[in-house]
Amino acid sequence: MPQQAVSLKNEKLIMVVERGLLFGKDYFEGFRPHNEVDYEARILKNFTYMKRGLAEQDSSYKQPIGYSIIVNPVLKQIFAYQRSSHDAKYGEKRLQGKWSWGVGGHIDKIDTEASNPINASVLRELDEEVELGGKAVPKILGYINDDATEVGSVHFGIVNIIETSAKAAKPKDDEIDNGGMRSIGELEKICASPEFKVEEWSKLSLEPLRRYLQKDDPA
Repeated sequence: MPQQAVSLKNEKLIMVVERGLLFGKDYFEGFRPHNEVDYEARILKNFTYMKRGLAEQDSSYKQPIGYSIIVNPVLKQIFAYQRSSHDAKYGEKRLQGKWSWGVGGHIDKIDTEASNPINASVLRELDEEVELGGKAVPKILGYINDDATEVGSVHFGIVNIIETSAKAAKPKDDEIDNGGMRSIGELEKICASPEFKVEEWSKLSLEPLRRYLQKDDPA
């Protein structure tokens, strides 16, 4: 990525929340369901903004990320994709070439014009990154915290399910090398194969996603 583009990215104001205000006594590692603790409400009550370059270096703050998983519940398929391995297309070296089934990004200051900036960010990112027919309504499945990794230590995932009747979805963004709808079994094989690298948040969301898809199955 050109140095000027990196500099502009680092100057952008993004949403952050103090770690103590986010977690309180409810710290966790891994995945936590939304019905246990409403971290979204805590974020909306306590957020502020910080330049991205500073936030990436300050683990006393968490950067909320809307992490949306596109699901066709009838076909039980999920949109999955591989991030580009090329610097010119995808500059975040820590995630280059990795597989993911979460679409999302930082919550920008422009998103606060909406009543719920987290939802606004989710819908904006979906529109920018994926070609998907039909209406998209985010539904929070839970949250991801992964302090053990460099990326995870300064980010906090708000995992949304985006249900769709679309039989196909494809990437719009050059940052994605390939993507399409896949079964949960295919995602499990990608996770298990040494041939592929999968980002940690996608690994952590796999079991909750499986349970979500199974919820309407006959007993």
